[in-house]
Amino acid sequence: MKRKAWKTLFMGAGLSAALVMGAMGVQAEEAETEAVTEAATEAAAEEETAAAEENAAAEEEADDEENYDTGDASLDNIRNQDEIGENELLVLSFGTSFNDSRRLTIGAIEDAIDEALPEEWSVRRGFTANIVIDHVERRDGIHIDDINEALDRAVDNGVKKLVVQPTHLMNGIEYDEIMGKLAEYADAFEKVVVGEPLLTSDEDFDTVADAIVEATKEYDDGETAICFMGHGTEAESNQVYQKMQDVLTKKGMANYYVGTVEATPSLDDVLAVVQAGEYKRVVLRPLMVVAGDHANNDMAGDEDGTWKKTFEDAGYEVVTVLEGLGQIPAIQDLYVAHAQAAVDSLAE
Repeated sequence: MKRKAWKTLFMGAGLSAALVMGAMGVQAEEAETEAVTEAATEAAAEEETAAAEENAAAEEEADDEENYDTGDASLDNIRNQDEIGENELLVLSFGTSFNDSRRLTIGAIEDAIDEALPEEWSVRRGFTANIVIDHVERRDGIHIDDINEALDRAVDNGVKKLVVQPTHLMNGIEYDEIMGKLAEYADAFEKVVVGEPLLTSDEDFDTVADAIVEATKEYDDGETAICFMGHGTEAESNQVYQKMQDVLTKKGMANYYVGTVEATPSLDDVLAVVQAGEYKRVVLRPLMVVAGDHANNDMAGDEDGTWKKTFEDAGYEVVTVLEGLGQIPAIQDLYVAHAQAAVDSLAE
């Protein structure tokens, strides 16, 4: 009886130990599960917070867009008509969401080219910046073709001779991207020719320099520094800004200065050379085809770090001129000349 009792006791002790260990295992598993659940809950909460912040930012951006008047988009000719014939001249621009500036610059260039070409040529529009296209469509309900849509439209319309005229300032990164995209459509047309950007030849620089001097002559009183703000690029083509400065200086325009938003010469560079003179007033104007976001915000904005605020803080009276290069008739004529040269080359 004793041995059976001991045996029963050991069996009971073993069972109790097993139950204890099992209970501990369950508790550990429950604790682990609880920790995982808690971590997942925290992660989900963080994702939800991030999503809420993103939605709030998007809503705030939408509100800003709705309250930011850039003009009447319906006045602009988006030039995406079909059944245009076999000869198309596609004007490709980066684009801008500033409606009035788009019409007065890009639209004016397109109109000038359209008026100069023979009747058998149809002028169409394409933008390379999808962010601009999406912005305009979301805000104004107007869709502008991107480069793919514009080229597909030309194919669908049965275009045989395609001339592409970029409104870009230089042979830079965006121009190279256009050339790469056109290469994908090389077999879609009988002939494809690309016109030159605005600043290509030495004659182009002379023409543009004379045009911007003429456009700002009313401010040239001997006490005013006239400063042009370009975009700037990391590419080698950024040298066009220094070349424009050199051309202006060579022409005797010692009070004309060229800088960029995102490269050199920088705002600090321009400020330094202006301060080296004896100026009382500074006139700011974009060296860009359009007067869009950079012109309105980086150049003419009132926040710290803008060109306007920086020169005001330095003690100058500041005048901002929100007109893109595309508004200058001589600039429009230069784009027409480049487009006409491209059309003429088809016969060679």
